Amino acid sequence: MDLLRFATAGSVDDGKSTLIGRLLLDSKAIFADQLRAVEATSVARGFDYTDLALLTDGLRAEREQGITIDVAYRYFATPNRKFIIADTPGHVQYTRNMVTGASTAHLGLVLVDARHGLTEQSRRHAVILSMLRVPHLVLAVNKMDLVDYDQAVFERVRQEFATFATKLNVPDLEVIPISALHGDNVVNRSTNMPWYDGPSLIHHLEHVHVASDRDLVDTRFPVQYVVRPKSDRFHDYRGYAGQVAGGVLRLGDTVIVLPSGMTSTIAGIDMFDTEVEEAFPPMSVTVRLTDDIDVSRGDMIARPHNAPEPQQDIDAMICWMTQSPLLPGSKLAIKHTTRSARTLIKEITYRLDINTLHRDQDTKQLGLNEIGRVLLRTTTPLMVDPYARNRTTGSFILIDESTGATVAAGMVLR
Repeated sequence: MDLLRFATAGSVDDGKSTLIGRLLLDSKAIFADQLRAVEATSVARGFDYTDLALLTDGLRAEREQGITIDVAYRYFATPNRKFIIADTPGHVQYTRNMVTGASTAHLGLVLVDARHGLTEQSRRHAVILSMLRVPHLVLAVNKMDLVDYDQAVFERVRQEFATFATKLNVPDLEVIPISALHGDNVVNRSTNMPWYDGPSLIHHLEHVHVASDRDLVDTRFPVQYVVRPKSDRFHDYRGYAGQVAGGVLRLGDTVIVLPSGMTSTIAGIDMFDTEVEEAFPPMSVTVRLTDDIDVSRGDMIARPHNAPEPQQDIDAMICWMTQSPLLPGSKLAIKHTTRSARTLIKEITYRLDINTLHRDQDTKQLGLNEIGRVLLRTTTPLMVDPYARNRTTGSFILIDESTGATVAAGMVLR
């Protein structure tokens, strides 16, 4: 079975955690004692229903306030597919958490309350999902039970979002009316909305095609570890382990190692205890070369005809994730795939207003949760691609060297 990663997004109280709880419950992915604990807590709080949000909101502060603060990851599977869900916060002050949860997602699930339609925060999250190049988007119009399952209300919200989405990069959009609380159109089709002839949410998640979203053209293999077994049996073995980030590696291919520029040929591709003929994203393999050349952690194996050009001046969009503002001239550590370096913030080009998409070119700094365009200068060359082309080799993080904390997530523009 293949794997689908999806992130929930939307405004506060739109029902993200409840929806995930409903998915887990109706797909029989929770244990009976977990359900009994949630039912008991719901009764103790005076609810006349089972609060399924308690299945994902695990922090005490989340349960006390009834909000999601940190990203909660949940795992379940159906006969057709495995899933990893990132339940991201709705509050504006937790935008950085939302960026973290959505950064690896194949699909973004934006919830809106049918009574209120699009809010500032649901628009904000849709913009971020578009910036992160999440290739598939589902708009779930929730709480249809509170508007008597009215088709006119659903159509109004769908049209409002479709108009807004014309400003964004949304290659694939599906709109589904649901009630997370009662389970309408979540796992099972709803009899309360006979006017809706589309798929249920779980049916769409099971069948959305994600294999073609990967970059299978530009071969990219960041070396994570040099394998040299210390045994007489394998004393001649030398391999380079890592995860394929793009393209296809095949036995006999001519490859180039960056940044050295040395070329060689693939002598073998090992996976676990077997040898394979080819490897593609996101397979983790060990590559053997015919020539004994210098290859280290942080190097990139690519094809000579379309290798990335090592760059030290990088134009990127970043989301700033810490209280202390980012200022021009700041010195930070940068981690790109398996390669680390130091970097200087040469310039903050503009700050992006997520709500209006206005570019504030007069800004002198970036504050917590703000997104802006910056120019970086790194101490050593990085083998980057535009984020729009490859989400793995086009992304990086910035680290405060004094604390070791991740302070920004970045996307290479060109």
